[in-house]
Amino acid sequence: MNNEAIISSEITWNWIDHLPEAALLVDAARDLILSANSAMGRMIGTDRQSLTGTPCTHLFTDQRPQLIAFTEETLFRSHGWSRDFFLQHRDGHTVELEISSSRVGEAESQNILLLLRDRRQLRTLRERHDANHYHRGGLLEWRRVEELFKDMERENQLILHAVGEGIYGVDAEGRGTFANPAAERMLGWRIDELMGRVLHRVVHHSHADGSLYPLKDCPIYAAFRDASVKRVGEDWFWRKDGSGFPVEYTSTPILDNGHPVGAVVVFRDISARQKAQNELHKALEEVETLKRRLEMENAYLQEELSAEYHFHEIFGQSDAIKAIVRRIGMVAPTDANVLITGESGTGKELIARAIHQSSSRRDRPLIRVNCAAIPKDLFESEFFGHIKGAFTGAVSDRVGRFELADGGTLFLDEVGEIPLELQGKLLRVLQDQQFERVGENRTRAVDVRVIAATNRDLKAEVQQKTFREDLYFRLNVFPIESVPLRRRLEDIPILAQEFLNRACQKFNRPTLALRERDVETLKAYHWPGNVRELENVIERQVITADGRLDLDLPGPDSTARINTTTPPARHYSGELMTEQELRELEKQNLTRALTMSSGRVFGEDGAAAMLGIKPTTLTSRLKKLKIEPREFQVRPE
Repeated sequence: MNNEAIISSEITWNWIDHLPEAALLVDAARDLILSANSAMGRMIGTDRQSLTGTPCTHLFTDQRPQLIAFTEETLFRSHGWSRDFFLQHRDGHTVELEISSSRVGEAESQNILLLLRDRRQLRTLRERHDANHYHRGGLLEWRRVEELFKDMERENQLILHAVGEGIYGVDAEGRGTFANPAAERMLGWRIDELMGRVLHRVVHHSHADGSLYPLKDCPIYAAFRDASVKRVGEDWFWRKDGSGFPVEYTSTPILDNGHPVGAVVVFRDISARQKAQNELHKALEEVETLKRRLEMENAYLQEELSAEYHFHEIFGQSDAIKAIVRRIGMVAPTDANVLITGESGTGKELIARAIHQSSSRRDRPLIRVNCAAIPKDLFESEFFGHIKGAFTGAVSDRVGRFELADGGTLFLDEVGEIPLELQGKLLRVLQDQQFERVGENRTRAVDVRVIAATNRDLKAEVQQKTFREDLYFRLNVFPIESVPLRRRLEDIPILAQEFLNRACQKFNRPTLALRERDVETLKAYHWPGNVRELENVIERQVITADGRLDLDLPGPDSTARINTTTPPARHYSGELMTEQELRELEKQNLTRALTMSSGRVFGEDGAAAMLGIKPTTLTSRLKKLKIEPREFQVRPE
């Protein structure tokens, strides 16, 4: 456009200079400012003549696409409005705009009139207008507004007083701005004491363990530093008196035009909840402990049922048996430790069970420990238990026999087999009734009565320094001797008849009678295996009997043969044998049984069953003779 055309346009459109708002006349087709008024020049800090003849898009350099879309909308609709544009003043500040537009001229005209307003000035004018309105309304209007604000404040205070959670506010520097009564009660500070103080230093300065809580790590400060809500499930606040309490809280930033100016903190005392959780956790631990204990007791009882053991009542009418029964009656009601001595097979475990069943502990289990069968390195774990990871192979917690017997009786069978170096640990538990599981520092208390049994002369072993004297006296509070069968021959008929009845029922055989000749034969035998040997002999006779018993079977190889003249253990091939020869003969017999059973000790096909003795007795003998059953196991080629 030449200068003459521009001058002509300015003369034609000079009326826009009289408009009270900043105005531009734009040829949209050519992106050309045809005319601008003085208010427009003032808005951007220049004169209107410098705007005339320049591209309109130069004013909106960063918003060219929006300007093109806006002008096209105006030409299509004949008018338009937007608050999305801004201009840069000559001094550098940004002018946010509100623009109204309309098409000027005929229908084919591409000319647009833009009216531009400073949005900040519009807000100022509106506020001034509102203030004038209230001012003109007079004192009544001001009082009405004041009452309105008082009502709002009163409602807010009622809400703050009613809320059970503690609430306080801080500014951008962390200084207290307000607090509700619940916060006062929980923190122990008055509201006026908290105002203006940096509350982190007052209530949040340290962790629960007393270690310093750095301000930079405080989630409350992070809320208005990051302009985001922070929720903390477990933390620690401190009271005025120096005590503390666990809390959960939410810190919400307060924003002004997008800028954080403080935060509101809502917190709750979770002491009661934590206590309930701890009690629940403790209860669950106790339930789990009881569960494991019951599982162990059940496993123990299953083990007892599967073992070759039968609980019989104490039968007999001999003076020896009557004396044992009297002593059981004397000691059973007490908690005194009992030491039962006697040969293998005399019924020491029967006496222990009779004491337990006659005591006040009968409702708790009698836990039996075969001391001869426990490897030295597993002694502590077996007796006292262990925790997971205490040693290689400890994949879970284990309850020991002392803990299983809590409230009941612990029967230490073959107590003389406990190694000397481990006897002190057992003594300490017997003295203090306290122990620690292997790998655990926690001391556990138990209430256990101990009954021990042995076929060894512990008094002699104390003399030889192979058994601790203090442990011997701790166990031997009340001694009971289990009398061998050869010293109470008058009990043999009663025992034999009882075993005979049970064996017939057990093996589903017709009832057999015990003849006088049979009784005399049984009485004439030496019975080195005692009552257990008698039971085994009767059972074998029931198995092999053909309508009647035949206890005087001939032949040296007969397992049921009873020699009525001299004990068979003293003679071999008609010659007198030395003690060493007897031990060697016993060793050969045991190794032969292990060979036949492929190294198995327990079970129906085990060596103990073949020899007619209890597996624990065989284990003890093998240990004395230093025979390892595993050496006789058949290995695959």
